[in-house]
Formats: sequence, structure tokens, C-alpha cells
Amino acid sequence: MTAPLLRDVTLRDGLQLTGKVLPTERKVDVVRRLLAAGVPALEIGSMARPDLVPPMANSLDLIAALTPDELAKCWVWVATPRHVEKAAAAGARNFQYCFSVSDAHNMANIGRSTEASVAAMPDAVRVAREVGGELQLCLATSFTCPFDGPVDPARVLAIANDPRTDGAADIVLADTLGQAHPGQVSALVAAVRAQTPPRRIVFHGHDTWGMGVANTLAAVAAGATMVDGALGGLGGCPFAPGASGNTASEDILFATRPDWFTPAALASLVGLTEELLAELGEPNRSRTAEGARSKADAFEWVIR
Repeated sequence: MTAPLLRDVTLRDGLQLTGKVLPTERKVDVVRRLLAAGVPALEIGSMARPDLVPPMANSLDLIAALTPDELAKCWVWVATPRHVEKAAAAGARNFQYCFSVSDAHNMANIGRSTEASVAAMPDAVRVAREVGGELQLCLATSFTCPFDGPVDPARVLAIANDPRTDGAADIVLADTLGQAHPGQVSALVAAVRAQTPPRRIVFHGHDTWGMGVANTLAAVAAGATMVDGALGGLGGCPFAPGASGNTASEDILFATRPDWFTPAALASLVGLTEELLAELGEPNRSRTAEGARSKADAFEWVIR
């Protein structure tokens, strides 16, 4: 199995539930340390209203502080064409246009129906293309909704096949609540791959029920080539009751072993995770980070 491209989402989905705003300069430091360690892609912020999601308040400042080369590896969460315009004006070129498959969660998260989000997507694509950027279609609650329960896979396929979503370069399937199991993930990724327009498939998983790594591996085996994770398993959605941490980036990397991921890279990431989580007062949920601090010195991945 070819290792997927990891996108670390610590600075967006990871920070959302913390309630704390990291200073812009600290976020810049995190971006540069992640990139220096070898992480190939990052999600760095959101255009969500800062009164509703305070940790995202300085996202535009962060975008403006990064270089074009750095921003080429960074993604920004958007939910409207206006969001794309604002992020693009600051320098962003990669946009994750996100809405929920279930109407109830889309109303709670974005304040509009799923149909309204689909209808606005062509304008978001147009704005992204005008600045030479790319836009992803991100489908939150692709498996379950905290208000409506299980989500019919046919609804996911219908949105993916809607002509108004054609302009997306990628499609992100999000297990927002971490309630999916590997069989579900494999089936949905395979169906999207076989029955919708050709696009890179991205899997965004959470580890709420302990299936984060297993679901990620199932997604990759079924055709996903990019996967999301957050340092130490930080994060979750503030508008989805029951959504806890993302799948830990360290755990995904230890399971998938991309070429750049070495013991030295792991040590660098674990050190950054420990610093960041101490600042935020959050627990470290990564089993790989825990293992790296063990006493099994004969194992090359243990940090000495």
C-alpha cells in the first residue's frame, strides 16, 4: 500500500475546541516546524466567525505572515464564496469548501441548508480559479450526524455527482463524529471512487471510538490518497455534540510510513506536540507519542 499524503490539521480542526487563541507568531512557528519536519500539507485556519470559533480569529493574520511557498502547502477552511475572497486577499490559494451532508448539522455549523451550500459552490470555485487557486469539496458528516443519526451513502454520492460541485479538485469525506467503522469507510470511499467524477479522495477521521487509524488505513486501501490528522489527536467540531479529537498525526504516520518519516522526524513532531498541548492544557491522545517516550531503548523509534 502506497503511503498517503498526510495533511496536519492541528491549526484548524485541532484548535477549534480549545477555546484559546494562539498568537499569530506562535502559529507561524508551528507551521514552519511542521514543514521542516517533512509534513507535506497543512490546514492552517478558518474563515468561521471569530465570535463563534475564537481560536480562528487570527487566521487572516497567519495567512498574511506566511510566504507564497509556504502557502502552497497550506489549506484554509471556507464555507462561502465571500470566505474564499477574504482568504485569497490575504494570500491563500488552497481552499477547503466545507458543508455537511446532513441539513441539521449544516444549519448548526454554517447556518444554512445543505442545498444552499451546494448552490453557492460554483461562485466559490470561480473566485478560487480567478486567483490561480484550488478548491476542495469537503463533506462533513459523511457517515453520521449528531442530530439525525446515520447518513445515507446515496446522499453523499448525489452531492459528489451534482454538476454544481464539478469544480472541486478533491473530495474530502469526513467522519466528523468518529463513529464510522472500517467497513463503512472502505465502502464509501470505494463507491465515491467508482461512481463519481475522478478527483483525489481525502479522508478526514476522528478517533472518538478508537477507530481513527483503522479507518484511515481502510480509506487508503479503498483509494484515498490524502488523509488528515492532528498533533496528539487534538480537536473536534464545536457544533457537533460528541465529536472529540482528530486521529493523531503521529499515529497515522507510524502506521503508514511515508518516505520522509524517520525517527528524527517523529522526535521533532513529538516535541512540538508536547509543547503545544502543554500551552493549551490539553491531553496527548497519541499512542505513538506515548510509545516514543517508553523505555524500550532497543527500538529505533524511541526518543532517547
